[in-house]
Amino acid sequence: MKTISSLLQTVVVSYVILLLACSTSTAIAPINMTKDGVAIKGYDPVAYFTMARPVQGQQELQYQWQGARWLFATREHLELFRENPKKFAPQYGGY
Repeated sequence: MKTISSLLQTVVVSYVILLLACSTSTAIAPINMTKDGVAIKGYDPVAYFTMARPVQGQQELQYQWQGARWLFATREHLELFRENPKKFAPQYGGY
């Protein structure tokens, strides 16, 4: 009887730990990037929000985030992204 109770307690504790681990996970999807490390094929992620269309970014305006280089069409877009990249980064890493 004591063994079953002990086993049940172990299972419950393990389940709670698993739930806590899953709920606190903040994993970010891998970024879609070129072999040169440029995210979303060099398009400006902020332009999709501010200009409602894809705009190619400039090499001179780039920011390193999540292991990728993000390019921007304007300095303002670069600053907006730098302040809050999660707001502008594409969902699912841009795939």
